[in-house]
Amino acid sequence: MVRPIAIVILATGLAGLPAMAAEEYWVARDAVSKQCEIVPKKPDGTLVVDLGKKKYASEGEARKAMEALPDCKKK
Repeated sequence: MVRPIAIVILATGLAGLPAMAAEEYWVARDAVSKQCEIVPKKPDGTLVVDLGKKKYASEGEARKAMEALPDCKKK
């Protein structure tokens, strides 16, 4: 009786892991339009170029970094 309960608890815990994963954001620039944007996955370097060279824990942090980058300044 204990073993099936333990298996159910373990399976439920493993199913919830992707939801608990920390979100990451990168500041990137589209290679064609030259517009800066915040993307949820690491840029591939071909169509979207990684500008900040680092990941940010929240979208707010990424937005602040994007506003500070000279390549993203509005002209």
